[in-house]
Formats: sequence, structure tokens, C-alpha cells
Amino acid sequence: MSRLLVSLLILVFSNTVFSQGKWVKLAPFPEPSEELLGASAGGRMYVFCGLAPGWKPKGLVYEYDPAGDKWTKRKPMPLASHHVSFTEYKGKIYAFGGFVLPQSGPPAWVPIDNAWEYDPASDSWRALAPLPTKRGSPIAVTVGDKLYVMGGATMLAGAAAVHPARPHASVAAVEEYDPATNTWRARSPMPTPRNHAVAGVVNGKAYVIGGRVGGAFVTSGSSNASVVEEYDPASDSWGGPKARMPTARSAMAAGVYNNRIYVTGGEFQDASMMATFRSFESYDPATNTWSTLPSMPTSRHGLASAVLGNRLHMVSGDTQSALSGAHGQTEAHDAYEF
Repeated sequence: MSRLLVSLLILVFSNTVFSQGKWVKLAPFPEPSEELLGASAGGRMYVFCGLAPGWKPKGLVYEYDPAGDKWTKRKPMPLASHHVSFTEYKGKIYAFGGFVLPQSGPPAWVPIDNAWEYDPASDSWRALAPLPTKRGSPIAVTVGDKLYVMGGATMLAGAAAVHPARPHASVAAVEEYDPATNTWRARSPMPTPRNHAVAGVVNGKAYVIGGRVGGAFVTSGSSNASVVEEYDPASDSWGGPKARMPTARSAMAAGVYNNRIYVTGGEFQDASMMATFRSFESYDPATNTWSTLPSMPTSRHGLASAVLGNRLHMVSGDTQSALSGAHGQTEAHDAYEF
């Protein structure tokens, strides 16, 4: 048997084994909402944020225990904000940036520089050194003993807030936080400034996937991206082009399992369509390839995600795209079982 044939058989077998996961239904989320974010710590999932009509942040905090398939409400966020980024480090969860309402005037998105440490064991929050760049909808990842905040959206000089009817900008800034010293330093900026992206860490490198270029709002001034960019904190450098995500989208959710990054959900708008996604795709950095998996049962964007054991949990979100007039915050809690 030729070496090429053996390689092809191995590839087919690997893809067959890889495709045998399934979606399962779990305890519904108690307060259905859009713009939720998730993180895992200590074998449990934590869901944060939420957004009410009029862009009013809810500041929700819920804990999910997979052993009992049970949700428990925890103390609310110390500053109710939305489009915050979260990452876990040594059993604690770190929150960076986000948006709040203006102190006066019509609703809008005001970017903030707040940074917090949440301790699930004591259900308590601690303020940290402020994020150097005010922004909402960034991504946060942990690599080794450092935390990285990347991208997002912010105001232009002289503006008071981010609003779909006013110019604003995506952010390229990458800032590194050291929990040991509570200090920040600037790192090499992201090649493609964007917001509403997702990221995963595999073998010490961070992969930033999809999101919006241009503005922060899917309703105006932005375009969904399929771009995948690799960041190596060890050399503070960005690698060459990676395979694009099959489905360009933003406001999705993601998780890492067995060195693959899984992405699902999201939203899209153009002149002819307002839509959310069920698409479920995985990226393998080792081979720089994407695989398409069975779609998520409930199409939605602005959902929370986390990996617990051999399950990728996808929680709540909105089944319709922004300003579609048919919003439906779903209680769905779907998990993909590997």
C-alpha cells in the first residue's frame, strides 16, 4: 500500500471519528438575554452581562453546575456593562472593558477602561488597574501567566459615545495584563482591527477569528470578517495569513477542546437579509484547516459559551439579528458533546 494511500485513509478515519459528536439539551438559562459572555472555572460555567431594551446593561452573573445540571444566580457585576471580555486564570475570572450608557442624553455605547477580578469561590469582585485603552467588545485570552486584551471598538477623538449614526472605529490595540504585578504593557497591534470577534489559545498561541471590521454595529458601518490571525506572545508577533473561517460572521461564541477551536452562532445583515447563524465550525491550528460540524439546534447571536469536561456549552442569546423587529431572547442551553 502506498504512503499516499495510507495518509488518505488516516485522514478519512480521523475525520470520521472527529464528526461523531452530538448536541444535547440541558437546563434552560433562567433569564434569557442577548449579549451574554461565558467563562469556565473550577469545573463550572459562569455567564455574565446581558442587555435590556434601550441598551441598558443587566450586569447578570449566573453559575452553572454540570453535576446537577443547575443554574444559580450570583451577585451582580459591580458595574453593569455590556460587551465585556472575560478570561480565566488560576480559578479566577477576569473582566476587561465594555460599554455603559451615557450619564445623560439618548442611549449610546460609552466605552470603559474598567478591569475586574471575579473570585467564584467567594462570589466577590476586585477592581484592577484600568485597561490602558477604553473599548468595548474586545476579546481576552490567557497565555501562560499573562492575560491579553485584543481589539474592540471605541470612540473617535472628540466623540462622547459609540453610536450607529455617528463615526467610530475598531481597535487594533493589544494590551498585556500581569496578574502578579497588576500592571499593563502595550504589545504588537492586531493586523486587522475588529470587534465582536472570538479567540482561542492552542499551544501557547492565540487565534483571533472573525468579527466585525469598521464599526461596532451590525446595522451600519461594519462588515463581517472571516479573517483568522495568529498571535505569539513569546515573540510578540503576528503570523502569516491563516485559513479563513468558512462562514464570515460576528457576535458568535467559541471554545477550545483538544487543541481545536470551535465557533458557532453569530449574526449578519445586508440590504436583503437580517439573520442569525446556526453554523458550527472548528479550526485546527496544527493543519491550518477548518471542518464543518452539525449545526447548533437554535440559531442565535450574543450567546455565552464555555467548555466543561467533554462538552462545549452554548447558552441563551438572541434568535434574531439587531433591530429586526422580531427579537427572541432564548432560554436555550445547548451543549456539543465530543
